[in-house]
Amino acid sequence: MIRENQKFLNKLQVIMDMTIIVISFLFAYYMRFYVLEGSISMMFKQSFMPILISLPMYFILYNVFDLYSPKRTKSIYKEIESIIKANFIGLLILILGLYVFKLINFSRIVLALFIILNTFITSTSRIILRGTLRKHRINGLNQKHCLIIGATDISKQLIAKINKNKHWGYNITGIIDNHKNTGDLFCYYDVIGKFSDLKSILDKTHIDIVFIAIDAKDFVDIGYLIKICERAGVKTNIIPYYQKYVSAKPHMDDLDGLSIVDTRYVPLDNYFLALSKRIFDIVFSLTAIIMVSPIMILSVIMIKLTSPGPIIYKQERVGLNRKNFYMYKFRSMKVQSEDEEKTKWSTKNDPRKTKWGSFMRKTSIDELPQFFNVLKGDMSIIGPRPERPYFVEKFRDEIPRYMIKHQVRPGITGWAQVCGYRGDTSIEGRIAHDLYYIENWTFLFDMKIVFLTVFRGFVNKNAY
Repeated sequence: MIRENQKFLNKLQVIMDMTIIVISFLFAYYMRFYVLEGSISMMFKQSFMPILISLPMYFILYNVFDLYSPKRTKSIYKEIESIIKANFIGLLILILGLYVFKLINFSRIVLALFIILNTFITSTSRIILRGTLRKHRINGLNQKHCLIIGATDISKQLIAKINKNKHWGYNITGIIDNHKNTGDLFCYYDVIGKFSDLKSILDKTHIDIVFIAIDAKDFVDIGYLIKICERAGVKTNIIPYYQKYVSAKPHMDDLDGLSIVDTRYVPLDNYFLALSKRIFDIVFSLTAIIMVSPIMILSVIMIKLTSPGPIIYKQERVGLNRKNFYMYKFRSMKVQSEDEEKTKWSTKNDPRKTKWGSFMRKTSIDELPQFFNVLKGDMSIIGPRPERPYFVEKFRDEIPRYMIKHQVRPGITGWAQVCGYRGDTSIEGRIAHDLYYIENWTFLFDMKIVFLTVFRGFVNKNAY
């Protein structure tokens, strides 16, 4: 039933997407020649035929960018990003086709409007469709019935996430485990058997997904469990007991037929993605410096009037590939000794702060000189905040996976900061957010953080 619903949903999405392409062109054509110009200057058929012919191309592109796979647990932001990528490549192919076939009468304005409208309407339709499906799943419709193998800590995490995300539509029918008795409760769900009962349970009960979440201490033949599930036609998902040591999307490599798991997936290891982020950083920084120059000039004057000492405060931080650099800030504190600068945190009502410095720190004005760090290549606009060498050495032994943050350029703002982990807050929580950003980076994720920084990040109760 679930698979039939998914097939119907995929067909519906294809029909909807192809219809939107046609509608987007009609709107683009109408806006160009009726709204902007007020008259028709070229034949409609000549303009419409390239778009109509491109429908199979868009169908292929949307499949290439995985827009027709199940989306229960996937982020809407990644789906929109895929829509943008598919339309951008579609634009390039259309331009190439118009050039090759010498269709010189096709309006460039119509083409630009078509791409913008198609991207916007397709994204909006996906958001509406997702919202509708999520509402149905929360209300108990379109459920996937799940069986969990193993009453373990990993199972507890899985159950907590399923209960938190009701819109996934996962219904837990029970747990099987060799160390529990049938009828026991595990996280408020019934234990319905042992591992040896799996075949009979699948024969008697409708199950869509089996989650295998056993511990290393459970000496179980996973291959046998998978074989039973496959015989019953049930999808099997394995949550490895070592999952806490690897990223959510580990990279698989092949070593002469031997599968190798790269424990850390970092999208910005890709040269093209890293280059595109660097170009964005440079353009954004130059624009920002021009826009905030009046504020920086005022800050220079106020620092000089309110406290003796240098205007710019340089502090050594650890950056990309664990290399040290000097991060720039407007000086917000009285001149300190070298030991105080290296080892003391700023705290609420810190007596070292100047009056103007306190305002700058509260509004993040003191961070503005870091746009010059970005231009130098020491930092990025978005990334994990860099820390002083003293604390890096301290935290590397205390906080698991702390040093992974140095695999990307540090940022002026980041996912941890917009989520409230700023100032004297949990280091563990901050690192968890930094790692999530590193492993799930996309350009749209950066845009989301920029947007949230504007509304959350400039003024923050934890910034002192």
